[in-house]
Amino acid sequence: MAAYTELYIDQGATFTNIINLSDDVTNANINISGYTVTSQMRRSYYSQNASANIECTITNPNTGEITMYLDSANTSNINAGRYLFDLKITDPLNVTTRILEGVITVTPSVTKP
Repeated sequence: MAAYTELYIDQGATFTNIINLSDDVTNANINISGYTVTSQMRRSYYSQNASANIECTITNPNTGEITMYLDSANTSNINAGRYLFDLKITDPLNVTTRILEGVITVTPSVTKP
């Protein structure tokens, strides 16, 4: 089962979130060399289109570190409100696992371009 979290994005600002994967039993870092990572956010489970594809990079495969990222141009185009998201990893054998899910709240920006 995926871990649950709540994230916040400031509309019009750069969003970065770093995740470190570790074993639930031993608390040891998980090596994710050769894996790929994807993440999307949507208004609801039934939304046909993603509100954003969150850029995910494995920043340190040996320690299981993943960075989620959206630049300010992308966050400017997301309407303020609550969204659902998940993050999935795919191993070298093409087995996909959802490791993180939850709610992203986009807070409105006062300063406009």
